[in-house]
Amino acid sequence: MSSPTPIRIAAAVIVRPDGLTLLVRKHGTSAFMQPGGKIEPGEQPRQALCRELSEEIGLTVDPAQPVYLGRFQAPAAHEERRMVEAEIFRLDIAEPVAATAEIEEIVWVDPKAPGSLPLAALTRDHVLALAMVPG
Repeated sequence: MSSPTPIRIAAAVIVRPDGLTLLVRKHGTSAFMQPGGKIEPGEQPRQALCRELSEEIGLTVDPAQPVYLGRFQAPAAHEERRMVEAEIFRLDIAEPVAATAEIEEIVWVDPKAPGSLPLAALTRDHVLALAMVPG
């Protein structure tokens, strides 16, 4: 039996000048993760990222601004037996953001010590380490 097709997403490691990184929690879920979402058919990862950031946290981003960090895989946070394949970008910002659309909660965390928050595997295994690399 073959495994299901991975869920393709574009996501952002968003870092403030003080080094804290943004995590979000969607309505009806418990795991915190980086902002972003599914790449629609025919959409490029950068386009998807900019669309998702606008929808989720009200952030308008010039598509040239995010720095591509690579493609990473991890078990999906909210879909059992599925994997996510994430195109990850870094974005350094100073402007405020707010939870909109499907986002219930946003938090700024120290990527070296995120505390006891329940984290999605992609965030725990890849994103927080990427946030510690200078931008």
